[in-house]
This record gives sequence, C-alpha cells and structure tokens, in this order.
Amino acid sequence: MTDVVESVDAWWRRRQWSRGEPVPYAVGEFRAAWASYPVLIRQYHPEWNAGVVLTQIPPAAEVLLTWECDVGHVFVATPAEQRGRPGRERRRSVWCPECAVLAKPQRWPTLPEEWPSAVPVPQRAVRTTGRQTLPAARASRATGVSALPTGVAPTAGRTTGRSAARTTGRGAARATGRRDPERRICPKTPRVPSGEAFVSVCAPATASAVEAELRQALSDRFDFTFDRNAIRLDRPFHDHVEAWPDIVLPELRVAIEYDSTGRHGLEHVGPREDSDRRKDRAVRGVGWEVVRIRTGRLPALGPHDLQVSGISGRTITQLVDTLRDLRGALFVDAYAR
Repeated sequence: MTDVVESVDAWWRRRQWSRGEPVPYAVGEFRAAWASYPVLIRQYHPEWNAGVVLTQIPPAAEVLLTWECDVGHVFVATPAEQRGRPGRERRRSVWCPECAVLAKPQRWPTLPEEWPSAVPVPQRAVRTTGRQTLPAARASRATGVSALPTGVAPTAGRTTGRSAARTTGRGAARATGRRDPERRICPKTPRVPSGEAFVSVCAPATASAVEAELRQALSDRFDFTFDRNAIRLDRPFHDHVEAWPDIVLPELRVAIEYDSTGRHGLEHVGPREDSDRRKDRAVRGVGWEVVRIRTGRLPALGPHDLQVSGISGRTITQLVDTLRDLRGALFVDAYAR
C-alpha cells in the first residue's frame, strides 16, 4: 500500500486490474466493517466520490473521500480519520471538523458595561466549486486535492430518505433532557452560504399584527428588501440550520425581533428567554446584528435592544436611530424613500 494519500479517482484507477478484474472491490465487500458507523454511512455520498460506494472502500485505505455532515458542511477526510473520530452517536459535532469547532461554547457579554458598540461583519474567504460555495479554509486537504471530484457537482435538493423524528421520542427527550437519537436536521434548508438571507419554506407565517405594523412603518420610510424571512446559520438551532427573525433586513444584515410577554405573561421568559439568547448568538455568529424591541417590562438581552411600552412613532424613531448607530447614518439613509 502506498503512503501517499490519493484522491478517490486516482485511488480507484490504481486499484483497477490489481486483482485481474476491472472492479477491485465488489459492492458490499466491506459492509460489515462500516455497519457500526451509521453516521458515516449517512454522511457519505457516492455521487461525490466518483460513484464508488462506501462498502467498496477498505477501512484502512489511504484515500481522500468527500463527506457532508447533517448541517451541510462538506469536508474531505480519509476512512481512518472518520472512523477514528470519538463519540460515534453521542454528538453530531464529533463527526464533522467544522461542527466540532462551532460546538465549543462562546461567551457573549452579559453585563451592560461589557456590551460592544457594534458587532463587525466578518469577511469570510470563500471559493465556489460547481454549484456549491465552500469556505476556502476547508476547500482542499493534504496534497491539494479538490474536495469534489472532477465533473461531480452536488445536487441542490437531495433526498436521503430521512424521516422526521418520532413525536413520542422527541417528547421523551425533552422531558428527560437527553438527546433524542432519532433527531435529524431538517433537509429543507437550501445550500446557501452561512449568513445569507433567503425565503424559507419552514418559517412560520406571521401571526402578530404588531409585527406587520412594524414592517409597514419601516417600509414607509426605507426601500429595504422585506421578502426574506430566514437567515442561514452555521450551526444547528433546534431542528434547523436557519433562524426566522420577525423582520430581516438583508441590506443592513440586521434582524429585528418584537418581544412581548403575551396574553398570559409567559412569552419570552424563563426557558423561552434562554432560547432567544441562543438564537441571538447563532445569528450574530454569521455576521448579523439583532435588535429586539422588548415590551411588558422585559429586560434587554443585547446591547442594542429597545425597552418600550409599545409600537408608536417614537419607537420607530428609536429603531431608526439604532440602525444608524449600527451601520452608519449615511449607509442607512441611502435607502430612505
């Protein structure tokens, strides 16, 4: 066996006729070796690996294979690297190098004196391969081999037969605080770069008249794009890799949320407030800023939140001033009607 790590194309060509046959390894020959790694079976796609199926690849083969995690990160790794990752089915992040980095806890300032004046928008280097945009840092590995074999492009909407998690299993997982082994990331999120705003088919319909009033007030003053309803994340949030703010402003990369305690005083408090904080961290993690309009004596969660009694002309003025502070008055006013 050679010590050089090869692309799957080169590896397969070299192995052809090595046993006197055009197909050196039959389909299913190594099924038993891969059977105990269901996560890897799900991550592997023959169409991205020159049509070679996983059960045709020896576990010890020095070959670079293309994998895709449940979140949508595409990366290259050898069979030994994948099988050597710890955890098996304990956590989703252990099977993807990028998810493992993102899974590390990041502290967001909680005290007012620690709040930054603004969150800069990160400039991520990317390269485009076929119809897919990948961060340049993970576009190649080892000998400069491309992540996707020549002539192979990922499909925009792939169905893998994943079914939704059972309702009873999810309920039991929430009740016990344990991760549901049947839980899957929703596959309906389009493959767009992290931080991009898009129209989601999973986003719930707007049910609050106040949100519609707020959107109309902004539309009367600014020529922003209001047809987007989701932001692509780079880590899972509940069962999705997308967030659904009340109002999405792609031009400013600002998400606006309207929070009230609701009819029974239970909205956005307790565990739901914790979910709001997680959502804000996920949105900020892809280069956006969040402005929450908090009513009903709800405390501010972020440095730019507004604590008001309701939506009024004064509230809209405060919101516009906040947008100008975040992105600059000249830039925001360039969209004024």
